Amino acid sequence: MRNRRTTPHSGIARHTRLLAVATGLVAAGALAVPAANARDGMETLSTAQLEQASDAVLGADVAGTAWGIDAKTKQVVVTADSTVSASEIAELKAAAGADALKIERTPGTFQKYISGGDAIYADSWRCSLGFNVRNSAGAYYFLTAGHCTDGAGTWWANSAKTTVLGTTSGSSFPTNDYGIVRYTNNSITKSGTVGSQDITRAADPTVGQTVTRRGSTTGTHSGRVTALNQTVNYGGGDVVYGMIKTTVCAEPGDSGGPLYAGSTALGLTSGGSGNCSSGGTTFFQPVTEALRAYSVSVY
Repeated sequence: MRNRRTTPHSGIARHTRLLAVATGLVAAGALAVPAANARDGMETLSTAQLEQASDAVLGADVAGTAWGIDAKTKQVVVTADSTVSASEIAELKAAAGADALKIERTPGTFQKYISGGDAIYADSWRCSLGFNVRNSAGAYYFLTAGHCTDGAGTWWANSAKTTVLGTTSGSSFPTNDYGIVRYTNNSITKSGTVGSQDITRAADPTVGQTVTRRGSTTGTHSGRVTALNQTVNYGGGDVVYGMIKTTVCAEPGDSGGPLYAGSTALGLTSGGSGNCSSGGTTFFQPVTEALRAYSVSVY
């Protein structure tokens, strides 16, 4: 991940702010409103109504929130970080309908992380390499987070910027959070592994699945997938969709790093809250979407 950038829309400005706010993350133990009898006596909402409620949360544009539809409880589950005020929660309920929402609180601040898992360096920030990939013609690339590649040209393997890796050839952020860099250094070994783990395929995760993340700041950590298809509002118009929500910890510098289960590639680290001392909530861009977008594959 790269050290998170939050707000301004220009690539450099966003990166600068990211570096400025990338410290002091707090653990993210979600404090959920009890669900047992939460909907007793309430009307069960249709899929269309839930989608309308989700759109209303997006329209309210409250930074520090992430949400998705829970098909079991028939509610839109909104996770709100420590920056979201009581009045903003009331605003969300007014916009979407209180009955449609389940509010979960998490300490810390949602931010984009920047730094598979090896450190990669742009002009002014550090992220983590996600997965090495190649196209049908045999050209080699690597995937990382889109908020890392946004505004970045050349990438280096070291902080002194003496070993060039390649140049950004595609970037999608916000809406998505993936980018691709084409290798220009033919002397670099382009391993198909994450650390010592060989990666042979890619797939979408399932809720409850145990997963592992590797990043250049915090190394290797594991956790569990808690939700899919999450929308995350990092603020300043930086909204991403279709994210994987997990209990895996991460910190600034881990952005772009790989999420995987055994030999299967699953995602790219986007952002979240917390740290690897006390835990956290971290969101990941599904890797299958990035592979399709750039017509490349893991190996």
